[in-house]
Amino acid sequence: MAKGKAGETKGWLTGNQPVTRLARVMAERREKLAKIRKVGIEPYPAKFERSKLASEVKEGEKVRVAGRIMGWREHGGSIFADVVDASGKLQVYFQEDRLGKKKFEFLKLLDLGDFVGVTGETFKTKAGEVTVRVGEYELLAKALRPLPTTKQELKNVEERYRRRYLDLLVNPESKRLLDVRWRMERKIREFLWQRDFVEVETPVLQPLYGGTNARPFTAHMNALDCDFYLRIAPELYLKRLIVGGYEKVFEIARNFRNEGMDTTHQPEFTMIEWYEAYGDYQQLMDTAEALIGDLVKDLFGGSKLKVKGHEVEVAGKWPREPMVKMIKDYLGLDVVALSDEELKRVLKENKLELVGEYSRGKATFAIFEHLVTDKLVGPMWVIDYPEEAGALQRPHGGKPGYVERFEGYMGGVEFADGWSEIVSAEEQRRRFEAEEKRKKEGDEEAHPMDEDFIETMEYGMPPLGGIGIGIERLMMVLTDTWSIRDVVAFPTLRPKKRGRE
Repeated sequence: MAKGKAGETKGWLTGNQPVTRLARVMAERREKLAKIRKVGIEPYPAKFERSKLASEVKEGEKVRVAGRIMGWREHGGSIFADVVDASGKLQVYFQEDRLGKKKFEFLKLLDLGDFVGVTGETFKTKAGEVTVRVGEYELLAKALRPLPTTKQELKNVEERYRRRYLDLLVNPESKRLLDVRWRMERKIREFLWQRDFVEVETPVLQPLYGGTNARPFTAHMNALDCDFYLRIAPELYLKRLIVGGYEKVFEIARNFRNEGMDTTHQPEFTMIEWYEAYGDYQQLMDTAEALIGDLVKDLFGGSKLKVKGHEVEVAGKWPREPMVKMIKDYLGLDVVALSDEELKRVLKENKLELVGEYSRGKATFAIFEHLVTDKLVGPMWVIDYPEEAGALQRPHGGKPGYVERFEGYMGGVEFADGWSEIVSAEEQRRRFEAEEKRKKEGDEEAHPMDEDFIETMEYGMPPLGGIGIGIERLMMVLTDTWSIRDVVAFPTLRPKKRGRE
């Protein structure tokens, strides 16, 4: 009985294998399925009661375990198989003398990829491997397509992401990254819960997008016969909850931005945003430092990370440097002292174009964003941004023309963005009006006027700080993984036109 020896199905996923080869293998499996049904066995039963997971099995006990067949080795009247469940791999041992000829012969109808449940007593082989000597077994699901037998068969990167479930089956590193992500999200929740933050939910479908500068996706709601926008950020609704009486709120939110795609951007992504009444941007940075320190300790057992060939320390206080100082330190440019003509010359020499009318703030932000950020190994906070860099940040108390905004950097990648919030309805209206002007000048990412949100603020909003951390970006810097698609279970891809194979 062929069980998918190395090379048997090689290339079928990469497109190099003739379709007829895959069709033949699938036809053979369907024939086996028909034989299984013919003898009165249900190949897809409803349940199987397990007594233990694979990782929990010990020598000298009777167990009921189940999983997917991922390895098969025949030795005459004996067969060793590797059964894999979510906890790991377990070897099982089928013997003709123990099962009887009929049940042993039935094993010929099984293939790699099938799910089985087995009952038996455990022992250790001469190699020291805990193994189940099978007394009874049951087919739990028949697989109709052959699995790739090694990760080398998933050479086509696009197909790896498109058929992520196969990548996870044969590539342990892919599953490890996602395991880290799910654990990280749980730890973030626990960290904030312990500090009395309330986890909340806000709308994904919104009558007006807002909370950051980005292009939205539009959806038409038939029931109301009007257009809605997919959320680009939960910020304005989280602030509404603050006005409603909450003081500490957070949401791990799926956001959607109709923008470009590259190694650090996906149109659908996840962010953790939290807001704290009576706090400012300095307090937010304190909390974020503590969170990331706790995450690194819990996930990796220390306080240091390898980031793009550098060892960085995340425990304790991080540097907090003004944007204009970063430009001076890394480029030797004193943007405060430069004249407008000199700033324009820097923009021209570096082929940086501003949307709409020129301003010193726009020029400063463009120079920093395009010429400095990739040099910031970090971890660090860049603080005090020009007013033109956003519509929702509180004006800086000691620096006219600047706002109390910060961004977190590691490995040259921005992963966090936060600020002291505007709580004056009059100031917020002025900033929205400035954004509307930018939109008329051609900036498609400018923030729209939101009269409903301004009305909310007019009822009174306390001093407030808020932060957003990209879950995928944080995963990238914590795991030293520099493609965002590797830390997303199912990244956005161009739909593949296909028929039934």
